[in-house]
Amino acid sequence: MDLPVMPPVKPMLAKPIAEIPADQLVEPKWDGFRSIVFRDGDEVEIGSRNEKPMTRYFPEVVAAVLANFPPRAVIDGEIVVADIDGNRLDFEALQQRIHPAASRVKLLSEQTPASFIAFDLLALGDEDLTGRPFAERRERLEQALADAAAPVHVTPLTRDLNEARRWFTEFEGAGLDGVIAKRADLTYQPDKRVMSKIKHERTADCVVAGYRVHKSGPDAIGSLLLGLYDDRGVLASVGVIGAFPMARRRELFAEMQELVTTFEEHPWNWAATEDGERTPRKNEYSRWNVGKDLSFVPLRPERVVEVRYDYMEGERFRHTAQFVRWRPDRDPESCTYAQLDRPVRFQLADVLSTGTA
Repeated sequence: MDLPVMPPVKPMLAKPIAEIPADQLVEPKWDGFRSIVFRDGDEVEIGSRNEKPMTRYFPEVVAAVLANFPPRAVIDGEIVVADIDGNRLDFEALQQRIHPAASRVKLLSEQTPASFIAFDLLALGDEDLTGRPFAERRERLEQALADAAAPVHVTPLTRDLNEARRWFTEFEGAGLDGVIAKRADLTYQPDKRVMSKIKHERTADCVVAGYRVHKSGPDAIGSLLLGLYDDRGVLASVGVIGAFPMARRRELFAEMQELVTTFEEHPWNWAATEDGERTPRKNEYSRWNVGKDLSFVPLRPERVVEVRYDYMEGERFRHTAQFVRWRPDRDPESCTYAQLDRPVRFQLADVLSTGTA
């Protein structure tokens, strides 16, 4: 492979802001795996945010790149997977695509095929475009992929603030998680937070039902496990909070000891749980960090905490929630899914067909 921009390249990043800027170019914020794709003739490499190649996990994307990209190009974008009906993004299905077995990779590429959403052009032919303004790179991207067909798409883009606000509201129903704003004159700056992201932000009252210890030692909280009651009155695992100063982690550890219980007396008794129930496993390991112990200490579900979250992925918070305040005035049994704000459904195909405005 011999390109003007060579792998690995760390993608350009975004910092969070509260409002959509009125004077910038705005795109949907896709919920997938950020990927910079390199093609040089018959050679294709799919890079990731951590610079590790993901080429082997997405053979159908490699085939789509060979069929749709210019012969020599470097394009920044997102690998996404749609749900079984093709109506919204399914991040959990996308996560399952990272598997060590080649036979499993092949099977999943057929059962849950991925798409590539392109949003920036870093190089074309022998030309390095990273020093050119984003508005020019975007125009060149549209030209380069003018004849591309699914599963390769160019992300929609708008210069209209009202349109951007509508996208922010409507596209969430298709599984997207906000919008990205870029200055027209922005050069491509790897690993720099020079774009802006505007994400949905909500709060919920959750039950604290367990904790994991911090990596620094057994006397500090790493994260608190959160639960919500479903329509059957069953406490389901919905996510964690874990961004605490070290002194507070140790204070929380001491505070939680009076609530420690056994798994036999806990709603997340993993050994007795029926298949399909949403509970953390007593002995569970991270798909992304082999060897990372995710076992937890069960707590009596008596304390309620208000957390801030962006949106739900199925029945769980998509990202780690943020601590807001304790709610001693709330009854744990009142912490149900009914309090959550559910976005109106929106078709993923309609997002992809929106184009440039």
